[in-house]
Amino acid sequence: MRRRTITALGLAAIGLPAIMFGGIFYYFLMGTFLIGATWEYVHLFRALKFEPHMVITVGGVALVTITRMFFPEYAQPVFVVSILAAMTYHLIAYERGRDQSALDFCITMGGIVYIGWVGSYLFDLRNLPHGGWWFMLVMFCVWLGDSGAYSIGRAYGKHKMAPRLSPKKSWEGYAASVFTGTISGAFYVYVFSTFGNLPKDITIWQGAILGLLLGALPPLGDLGESMIKRQSGIKDSSDIIPGHGGFFDRIDSWIWGAAIGYYFLVWFIL
Repeated sequence: MRRRTITALGLAAIGLPAIMFGGIFYYFLMGTFLIGATWEYVHLFRALKFEPHMVITVGGVALVTITRMFFPEYAQPVFVVSILAAMTYHLIAYERGRDQSALDFCITMGGIVYIGWVGSYLFDLRNLPHGGWWFMLVMFCVWLGDSGAYSIGRAYGKHKMAPRLSPKKSWEGYAASVFTGTISGAFYVYVFSTFGNLPKDITIWQGAILGLLLGALPPLGDLGESMIKRQSGIKDSSDIIPGHGGFFDRIDSWIWGAAIGYYFLVWFIL
């Protein structure tokens, strides 16, 4: 826990300025996590003897994230071209004797779609008006929900939530995530709309509802990554972040949180 906390504080010291300033600094931060997660994703499937194409998968995610952040009008064409390039490569691989090319293509495409396209809501969220504040509202709920689940689950977790996917996760920890996320959303809105620069378009009750969603749903992203790791037989996607595993281990719930938070804000607040 101590190692995990020290690393989290270090990431916060780097991340908070990037989040508040936005632009290229923010892209380098989130782009590093998404592209690093893609590299790990490819290696997880290669451990299962599949052959997703590293350059197309990582390159596709890089191009999608760059265009979604800086050139959104080109994001869809770049996304489509990346998928078509993946199909072309795996067609050739099959013709050359790779019998699993259809599944390889699905994995390559899955990385571009899930980590690249869905993960790019991390940029869409930050690019909203007052995006730094909205990003912190969303991620504050996700991070504190995750911390509540981890702490309560370790201390009091008795009822396994998904024993095949993640044996250490419990319903007690999940309940703590939902509760902590709800309280965090209400608290953030109250404090930063009263004493900070958070736009007053959102009420405390709306903050609580958003926090509830962010405490309840992003854990599925964590379980989704666990599914890939369990199938590949690897505990962590890598060990690059002390106490937290790899990039994919760190952003699995961020991806869900950013997409959910973005649409909640666009549909109900902005």
